[in-house]
Amino acid sequence: MTTFDAPAPAAPLPLRRAQPFFIQIPSAIWFLGRDRDYWRLMIRGVALLAVTLGIYRFWLTTDQRRFLWSNTEILGQTLEYTGTAREILIGFLVAIAILVPIYGLIFLATLDLGLIGSLAGIIGFVLLSLLGQFAVYRARRYRLTRTIYRGMRFHQTGSATAFALYALLWWVLVVLTLGLVYPWAQAGIERFKMRNTYLGNLQGRFEGSGGRLFREGFVLWLVTVGPIVLGLVIFATQLDFKLLEDIAANITNEDELKRIFTDNAGILVLLAFGASLLTWPLMTGFLLYPVFQAITMRWWASGLRFGDVAAKSSLRVGQVYGAYLGFLGWTSLVSIMGSFVAAIVAVLVLGVGTATKFFEDAGNLETVGVAGAIGGVMLYVILALVYSATYHVKLKLAVWRMVAQSIDLTNAGTLDTVSSVGAPASPVGEGLADALSVGGY
Repeated sequence: MTTFDAPAPAAPLPLRRAQPFFIQIPSAIWFLGRDRDYWRLMIRGVALLAVTLGIYRFWLTTDQRRFLWSNTEILGQTLEYTGTAREILIGFLVAIAILVPIYGLIFLATLDLGLIGSLAGIIGFVLLSLLGQFAVYRARRYRLTRTIYRGMRFHQTGSATAFALYALLWWVLVVLTLGLVYPWAQAGIERFKMRNTYLGNLQGRFEGSGGRLFREGFVLWLVTVGPIVLGLVIFATQLDFKLLEDIAANITNEDELKRIFTDNAGILVLLAFGASLLTWPLMTGFLLYPVFQAITMRWWASGLRFGDVAAKSSLRVGQVYGAYLGFLGWTSLVSIMGSFVAAIVAVLVLGVGTATKFFEDAGNLETVGVAGAIGGVMLYVILALVYSATYHVKLKLAVWRMVAQSIDLTNAGTLDTVSSVGAPASPVGEGLADALSVGGY
């Protein structure tokens, strides 16, 4: 009998075959899972998500991890994930019990008309940002202690509070510099994580250079963020701040606003230019994100170390683009099919209603309206779940496979000298990350 905690079906150890978007010689790390097995897992999972109103997601997450871990082979041995859905569920409930009073205090603070009320929003944002980084670190500790390789458990030391403060300071600098220090922020954060990461008694470290990531990604930053910097310079030198004060003072006076804009037509051009600059990163980000992801993942994987064991990734931009194009193709197909089904239902309803004079009764019209609204919501939920399944199979699974199979290892013999150390960690961090929407695989 199938239970919610039953492991996901792991593929047997088949002969290694070339993957859809590229041909690669077998390396130290190989992914054995097949798309069709993951499709079955996700289709069953999204169906149970709908039936259980989302509660099944804890079991689905566990099944996903078991599938990915058990099909990732490193030097002939696969990983093992030992976490359970009940652990994540209990951790989530504990996290909710922690967050509800915090949200309540922030809400009450906003009711204060004094200084506390004015700063409540900022205080709440900073507090939740810190809590989010704290949860990221604790959730990573949970996942590592549920990951076993060759009978040895990964584990993580270090203070989650110290990490939260350290990471938040870096992210503040990233925002203030419009992303220019992002490479050094990522390098610092990864070094903090990896020097506290162990496989048994073998300590990890991260040797990725922020300067290298900066050199590889600077052109992307220049294309995406550069126009915004240029726009800020133009605004600072060309904008008449006295004119802005006049516009703000007469914001409710339509006639005066019209006169101001008529006498100062250049301000409209400048504002339109500013608005267009805000849309630029959205367009370029959409097109260049696969390039950014390929560069950062290759840099990250090539910086991983455990003792003398060193990883090096050969991930290519074209591989990641292929995964994204495949995902876009599948989502376009799902959208077309959803529109087709909605159109057929609408035609059938209108056709039957017209033929039977059903719409002549106002009560029937109201009934049709309610039924249509319910049907629309159901169609939206179904499409959202299908999109989610497609995203996990055609994009996340594809990228996982590509990254894993792009990695080669040197000095792998060191793994034979590792002894088992460590114990399972609390699932509260995982639940907190889930509650704050900062979780991951």
